[in-house]
Amino acid sequence: MRLPKREAAHTLVEFVIAIALGLVVTAGAVSLYRSQRNAFESASDATRIREAGLSALALIGQQIQMAGFVPADIAAFDAPAALFGCSGGRPTGADDSPTCESLPGHSDGVAVRYVGDIVSTWPSSTGQVTDCLGQAVANSNVALGAQGVLLVNRYFARVSTSTGEPELYCEGSGKPGSAQPLVEGVERVRLRYWLGGAANAVDASAITIDQWKNVAAVDLCVLVRGAPQQRKGHYVDCDGVNNLATDMRARQAFWRRVAIRNVAEDAL
Repeated sequence: MRLPKREAAHTLVEFVIAIALGLVVTAGAVSLYRSQRNAFESASDATRIREAGLSALALIGQQIQMAGFVPADIAAFDAPAALFGCSGGRPTGADDSPTCESLPGHSDGVAVRYVGDIVSTWPSSTGQVTDCLGQAVANSNVALGAQGVLLVNRYFARVSTSTGEPELYCEGSGKPGSAQPLVEGVERVRLRYWLGGAANAVDASAITIDQWKNVAAVDLCVLVRGAPQQRKGHYVDCDGVNNLATDMRARQAFWRRVAIRNVAEDAL
């Protein structure tokens, strides 16, 4: 039986209203899902940034604390300066006479020297002293005895040629000339040095070769970059300058002051 036109029109209106309400509910659910997803991604990114920043501070800071260390069973060793740094570059060249190579990201670099043994470093599977990458380092200095090994670990940050992401790198004595990444996301390392008796910290470029033995503390900062987000954001860099991240990536700087435990008393 065919329905009257009046009843058919009434049914069509109800159908249109139901569709409209369904679309409103669906749009609300999608909007809520997107906002929750963005909030989750933002929180996850912030966590990754924090973990990367703290890890980088711990790795570099621990090595700087070891600068100039010599085991007690080594009576005397005339070692080079415990630290050598570069402003906007990385240390390259021979361990006893390094030079600086500029980096595109203007990240600072530092070379840390100390005498390692199987107590101050994790021993390798063959019982040898290891560098910052866990690589075994053979003893080539008779004056250090059977266990002591002069280690030179070089830290800097640059963009990876394989992933395109900035990373913290270390080049150790176990394989000179072959730096390996340690922490992803570290866009810049900033280092300022306190000379014994000085009123202010200075950049590496302001320190002469003879003054490196007088460094008593280091102000360390790492700037970490996160994943792409949906909006621009402000951040404070390692120089204390407020910047706008136009590439839609969150950034955060982490600071730490590290005392040189093994600095000579006459250098203070």
